[in-house]
Amino acid sequence: MKDFFEGIAWLFEEILFLPFNMLRELELSSWFLANILNWIFVIIAFAAFIFWMLQLKKFNENDEENRDPTAHSFLG
Repeated sequence: MKDFFEGIAWLFEEILFLPFNMLRELELSSWFLANILNWIFVIIAFAAFIFWMLQLKKFNENDEENRDPTAHSFLG
C-alpha cells in the first residue's frame, strides 16, 4: 500500500507539476514570461468587462425599461 501512495506522489511531483517547475525556473530570467497565464486571464477579464459595458449601454439606449420608481414592487 505504501508503494501505491509513493507512486501517486512521484506522478504529481515529477510529471504533473513539471509545467509549474518550468515556470518557477523561468521567473529567474523573466518575470513577465513566468506570469504569462496571469496576463492572459487579465486580458480575458478586461475584454469581458468591455463587452458587458457595451451591452449595458446598448440596452440603456433602447429606452425600453420602465424607470418609474413605482415600476418595481421592491422599490416602492
